[in-house]
Amino acid sequence: MKKLFLALAVISGLTVSSAKAQKMVRFGFKGGANLGKIDGTGYDDAFKLGWHLGGFAQINLVKGFGIQPELIYSSSKTEVKNTSEFQTEYELNQVNDNKPKLDYLSIPVLANIDLGSPRFKLQVGPQFSIMTSKKRNVFQEGKEAFKGGDFGAVGGLWLQLPIVNISARYVIGLSNVNDITFADGTNPEKWKNQSIQLGVGITL
Repeated sequence: MKKLFLALAVISGLTVSSAKAQKMVRFGFKGGANLGKIDGTGYDDAFKLGWHLGGFAQINLVKGFGIQPELIYSSSKTEVKNTSEFQTEYELNQVNDNKPKLDYLSIPVLANIDLGSPRFKLQVGPQFSIMTSKKRNVFQEGKEAFKGGDFGAVGGLWLQLPIVNISARYVIGLSNVNDITFADGTNPEKWKNQSIQLGVGITL
């Protein structure tokens, strides 16, 4: 009988530990609009509509605070308004498209901070992105004009309903993504990514 009670106690303890572990870590996916632009000379200052899709893990470290690493694929277009800015290296008769398509695989690592309720969170943190664009554009090939990596900062809000999540965030690039070098070896223009992401998803 003692052995039976001991076995039941062990099983109960494992069940409680498993339930706590499940509460500490949750997974999910999200997608939605990606409004992006390049902040730099020669580019249209308006945000262009694109999309994003990805997954995330929520790791609750202590009450009211956790971290949320994500893997997000985003796609957006920007528009060149003044092609003469690029004529030094790329002749105008080579221009195929004045709306370069920029695709990135991004890894944000965000702090989740409860705002008076575990359902409503402030999210802040860094983001590293890898450019995956292949489409030929105004620069003949996106990777010839843009650096392959980008580092940025993320700030936003997260609403966690019982299953559905809703998010809104602003991503600002901190690094110069201009990879064009002129004949004299200079690279005077700084281009920085900016985007607004509005998403809806499922938390498991």
